[in-house]
Amino acid sequence: HLECSAMSRKYLGDTIDLHAGGVDLKFPHHENEIAQSEGANCAPFCNCWVHNGFVNIGDEKMSKSKGNFLTLRGACPTSDDVRAYRYLVASSQYRNPLSFTDAALGAAKGALKRLDRAKATIGDALSKGGDDLDSTGESDIGAAVEKELANFEVAIADDLSMPRASASLFSIVKLAEKEFKRVAKAAKDADGNESDVVPPLDLAGLTSVQKALDKMDQVFGIYYDVPKVKGEESDDDGANEGEDGVLSVPKDVMDLVGQRSAAKDAKDWELADSLRSKITELGFSVKDVKGGDPIVSKV
Repeated sequence: HLECSAMSRKYLGDTIDLHAGGVDLKFPHHENEIAQSEGANCAPFCNCWVHNGFVNIGDEKMSKSKGNFLTLRGACPTSDDVRAYRYLVASSQYRNPLSFTDAALGAAKGALKRLDRAKATIGDALSKGGDDLDSTGESDIGAAVEKELANFEVAIADDLSMPRASASLFSIVKLAEKEFKRVAKAAKDADGNESDVVPPLDLAGLTSVQKALDKMDQVFGIYYDVPKVKGEESDDDGANEGEDGVLSVPKDVMDLVGQRSAAKDAKDWELADSLRSKITELGFSVKDVKGGDPIVSKV
């Protein structure tokens, strides 16, 4: 534990603001850091401790010994998977265990699709009706947005209560969805009846929603393009890239890659070679990287 205290003192000073780590490090590692640092420096060691829970695969802690160990590259082979996993983590309470399942990842993908659709629909409406926007007018949506933004900030300040912050995020999305449904219903009811006037969209309210989504996204990090991973770029005509520029590897191939890694860890070289052959038969190659995850590419 001594090197941690020594590096902290050298680079950050006698007292640091924030110290993070897994919940398993609270004792004895972090308690030893406190004892030796405060004993040596005669000053408080850390103002705020952040201990995260374990990642569970289903109901079990992830570990190589249990054979349920996953890497991010293996578990999230597509850009949609990467964004979904990021949202799953960002919307969870960090102190609690994170249960990684297909259902949880699927739910996160569904949430992202709803968020992407809302942002795109609002942007399209505002670009078409920008000349009619009355930014000085009062809006019921705007007032509700301000309320949810306040709830969002309270949640963030309460030990990063991200599930509550996420609830505020979707409450704001729902305000926009209801506004579009209101106008769509009025247009349907007025169809063929010239005496009925279709009410306009509350553009001021939708502008408030758009700004709130952008502000909340500074915390969640939802709206972004997943970058390519070094080693997955191709020198050919892009045959090993998906439409979004990220290598798309079928789940059955990634399952074989994971099984091969487990076989290598168990020093079962015959099985590892057999699995490599199966991967090649499916049109992919696997390259081992010392100290890192294997790189998968199309043959």
